[in-house]
Parts: sequence; C-alpha cells; structure tokens
Amino acid sequence: MPIRIPSALPAHDVLQSEGVMVMSNEDAERQDIRPLQIALLNLMPMKIETETQFARLIGATPLQIDLTLIRMSEHQSRHTAPEHMEAFYHPFEQIAERRFDGLIITGAPIERLDFEEVSYWDELRRIFDWTQTNVHSTMAVCWSAQAMLNHFHGIAKHALQAKAFGAFRHVVHDATSPYLRGFSDNLVVPVSRWTEVHQADVDAVASLNTLISSPEAGPCLIEESGRRALYMFNHLEYDSETLKGEYDRDIAAGRPINVPMNYYPGDDPTQPPENRWRSHAHLLYGNWINQIYQTTPFGWTDNAAG
Repeated sequence: MPIRIPSALPAHDVLQSEGVMVMSNEDAERQDIRPLQIALLNLMPMKIETETQFARLIGATPLQIDLTLIRMSEHQSRHTAPEHMEAFYHPFEQIAERRFDGLIITGAPIERLDFEEVSYWDELRRIFDWTQTNVHSTMAVCWSAQAMLNHFHGIAKHALQAKAFGAFRHVVHDATSPYLRGFSDNLVVPVSRWTEVHQADVDAVASLNTLISSPEAGPCLIEESGRRALYMFNHLEYDSETLKGEYDRDIAAGRPINVPMNYYPGDDPTQPPENRWRSHAHLLYGNWINQIYQTTPFGWTDNAAG
C-alpha cells in the first residue's frame, strides 16, 4: 500500500520517481480500510529535504499511510518558503485535538543551546505531554530525543569536544525487539551532533531499554515501552549525501569541521560517499509502522482524547 501525501508536495514526485507508491486522495478514499495516521513534527530548517526522507521510509511499507505535517505554532521557518509552510503544514494548536497512530519528531540544529533557551521549548514540552494521550507511538530523533528524555526523566545532554560526525559502526543489544526484526548484529548509522547523553544516565532509569549503541558514538536507539516511545539519537533517515552537504556547507562557511568518519571511501572527501545504512533504515521504520499497526486500537483516531 502507498503513502498518501498532497500531489503538490515536493516529496510526491521524488518518491514516485524512486518507485515508492504514492496515492491521490481520490484513490485512497475508494479503499475500504483505515489508513494509519502518522504525523511528522518537522523542526529541521531544510523542511522539504527532511519531509522527503521520512516520507520515503514510512511510505515503503505494505500499509496505507496518511502523513500530516506539523510545525510549532509560533516559530516561523526562515529556510523554507512561507508558501510551502502555509500549503502543507499545520500549526500544532490546530491539530492538538486529534489523535495519531504515530508521530515522528525530528532533530533541530540547536543542540548546543540549553533546552530552556530554545524559543519554542514550552510548546514542545506541551507536545511531549500530549503524546501520552493523543499519540499511540512516538519516534523522537536526535535533538528531540535528547529533549524528550530530559523532559520526562531529567537526563542531561553533554557537550562533545568535537562533533560526532560520520558513519559509525553500532551494535544491536536486543535482537528480540520487534523494532529490530531482520537487523544484523551490527550496522552502520550516520551520526551528526555536538552533544550526547551518557549511557550511565540511561541505565539509571529502569524503564529505558537501550536497543542499539556504539562504542564510539554512545547510545543510538532507546525504547521506553510504558510511554510507547523510541528515542533515536542518530540519522538512519539520511540520504546518501546528507552528511556531505553538511560538511560542504561548513567548509564553505569557514567553520572548523572534521571529515565525516568512515563515510567517504578512504576518508577522501573528493570521492562519492557510500550509503551503508539504507537497508537498516527501511527495516527500522518498517518495523515501527508494523508495530503500530499490530498494537493500535482500530478506533484510536476516531475521536479526540478526552
């Protein structure tokens, strides 16, 4: 089954050209099934690139998906055209009465700020609380995963001496997890962040189960079943050249940045980068969608939570 997104959304033509099935509203309404309602709270500045990356992964499953794009109510994007935001995004306050089967909260390039310095921190905390009544399963990514752990458990984020940047080898710790079906014992995951959470702080919270981690990059994927939440600190959703784009922008701006580790052949940035994580990206998000389908009540999205 395909993903249902507006035909004018840039991701529509990109995914169609890649062979991902996309469906018009008219065709979707002729099918007598309940599509999964998945929302994407997009905090990244390059919103079109990010929405395409996540739509590609959740649109590759056998289930029909309705994707709703959400933005913070007061924060205005400076890097995406206002026309795009107006046409495709809903301010959180407009959808706060709805229920969703799944929610992805993206990262944001603000991780070196204290949480309280983020202009939309209060609203984001309300959203975290809202997930406990109106979202069946939440996937928080990178900075938002750190923020959500801090909100619910007071776990601190710590500054790194140098940016964790590259494609790092990770180890699977719980092969029985439904989210890791089909995973290899170890895998490569793109990492791009200036901060980290410490494994000891995670281990001190009994409800948190580390599913994937790296000796070099630390915790990667954590499950909290009681909150129906996954905390993903890294970027399996990245395209082949996303790290390259970040590296090239920093070099062009004269910012100090290391060559992303284990990403270019021979760590040579003149060579085309190698994508060694694509299959695990599809596995993770496919498993997440399947787990939502298996566990969400059929009428979950029919009415707003009371």
